[in-house]
Amino acid sequence: MPGNKNGGISWHIITWLVAGAHHRFLVIRSVEILAPTFLEYWAVRRTLPHAHASWTGVRLTRWKGACQGTTVIVCGLAGALVPDLPPGTILIPERVGLTDGRIMQCDPTLVQVLVTAAHSLHFRADTRPLLTSQSLIVGWDRHDWAQRGFVAADMETGLLVERNLRVATIRVVLDSPGQNISPAWLHPAKALLYPQRWQELFWLCRVAPRYALRAARVLKTGLVTRPSSMFVEERLMNERSN
Repeated sequence: MPGNKNGGISWHIITWLVAGAHHRFLVIRSVEILAPTFLEYWAVRRTLPHAHASWTGVRLTRWKGACQGTTVIVCGLAGALVPDLPPGTILIPERVGLTDGRIMQCDPTLVQVLVTAAHSLHFRADTRPLLTSQSLIVGWDRHDWAQRGFVAADMETGLLVERNLRVATIRVVLDSPGQNISPAWLHPAKALLYPQRWQELFWLCRVAPRYALRAARVLKTGLVTRPSSMFVEERLMNERSN
């Protein structure tokens, strides 16, 4: 590291390092991260301990909302609808649809930041459309929605439509047409009462935490490398709206 004429570390280098760390902290805090399940919330908290993160519950039932213009990123798991998305695939959709036909365009700058972050970690990011449904999509319903152009499904992101928010989502495929899971896992305590679900439980315990951490890791990489101009632009937009 460059030093001054007395052999010490240059003060402008120290200032630059401190300012950079402060900027990264502000950028991370400027985004609200929504984690639907407790597992996904744990993964975000473990990876981004200083982030503004909310455990929203499935279908955002625990979330109180955000101010207009807020940047919101949903982080967690999803189910694939097409066979070419194996478990572990990174999903960063450019648009999200709802079962009633509405379509939400994700913020293109946020999408690009997350895609770049995934590539920097040597993951391929799939940006094809995501469906937000009211329940887990399994069996033949996967094929039905895939025929309509959706490659994966969640239960939260599309619910942010028409709220005047900057929205993106980072998801990792958990289940797929070749690796189905039961809708019973929306209520884990009840699912455990059925021995036929125990094999699924062992598989979920093995892969779900790893995939939730993968999503959080990509998100962290995107936030800490986020361009300064994005933060400045967002701050100005929020100031104008207040």
